Amino acid sequence: MNFCILFGGNSYEHEISIVSAISLKKLLPNLEHFIFLDGQGDFYLIPKDKMQSTFFSQKNYLKCTKLYLQSGGFYQKSFLGFKPLLLPTILCLVHGGDGEDGKIASLLDFFKIPFIGPRNSACVLSFDKELTKLLCYNRDVKSLPFTILYKHEEIPSNLTFPLIIKPARLGSSIGISLAKNQEELEYALEVAFEFDEKVLIEPFINGIKEYNLAGFKGKDGLVFSIIEEPQKKEFLDFDKKYLDFSRTKEIQKANLTPQLEEKLKDNFAKIYNHLFEGALIRCDFFIKDEECYLNEINPIPGSLANYLFSDFKTALEDLSKALPKPKDIRIAYEFLHKIQFAKGK
Repeated sequence: MNFCILFGGNSYEHEISIVSAISLKKLLPNLEHFIFLDGQGDFYLIPKDKMQSTFFSQKNYLKCTKLYLQSGGFYQKSFLGFKPLLLPTILCLVHGGDGEDGKIASLLDFFKIPFIGPRNSACVLSFDKELTKLLCYNRDVKSLPFTILYKHEEIPSNLTFPLIIKPARLGSSIGISLAKNQEELEYALEVAFEFDEKVLIEPFINGIKEYNLAGFKGKDGLVFSIIEEPQKKEFLDFDKKYLDFSRTKEIQKANLTPQLEEKLKDNFAKIYNHLFEGALIRCDFFIKDEECYLNEINPIPGSLANYLFSDFKTALEDLSKALPKPKDIRIAYEFLHKIQFAKGK
């Protein structure tokens, strides 16, 4: 089965999305269709041989065919009007805003376009880290205690160092800092508030183990990747996550007891079921004293976490056969007819 990669978007993770699309193009050489969403909200059909980073940084994509969303799919403008493109299932690789906040999911659902990716409600609950905490509470999944701080609010006086400071609505480890004292906290908050008006503050626990697990629901149920223990210093920052490409070359399965492995998968299932159907997601967990805590949900992980699957192509095909189908609501105006009939009596 083939797919059409949708990538780009108006977010701080725009360039990461481009890198993800290029990496999947290399991994899946049969891919022929690529749609780029630029920062102004316009769609462009990108030829396969132009899928190179400089093509986008130099804005050469503006010379490509512009596309338009209409019912049933993407269209291109012609002398006779709009001509539909016969594209395969959309594979959404729009990280951050537009992709992970629910805008693209809503558009694709509204225009009845089949796609792989989180639906709107899943996006809303995973994009905002405070709402993710509430999701954890509701689904009996442990997470670290936290404090929410908005820009221009007074810093709470009861915080205990060290602390991790995160923009509440941003991924890819952008804007995340470790603060070991009040001076570092104030600087970390300045950094985080550059990206979001809302910041999440958590305790930093030295020596805590971190594990990544990806998965999706295929036609026969949940399918899990291997469990990875990412290599890090104190915490997994942006440079370690994206500039150290060696971590995607050879992934070693984490050395976990069967009991802890099962606990991670059980927590993943609690988060995924009845919310993330149609998407391949990655959950990042902490393990401390044999207890499991959710760190964050990656609803559209970088390069779709392909490096965690032994046969990524087969995994995508399995997922594509289990996409949720929008309910076809029959509108017959019976209620309005009854009202009109009653008025006529």
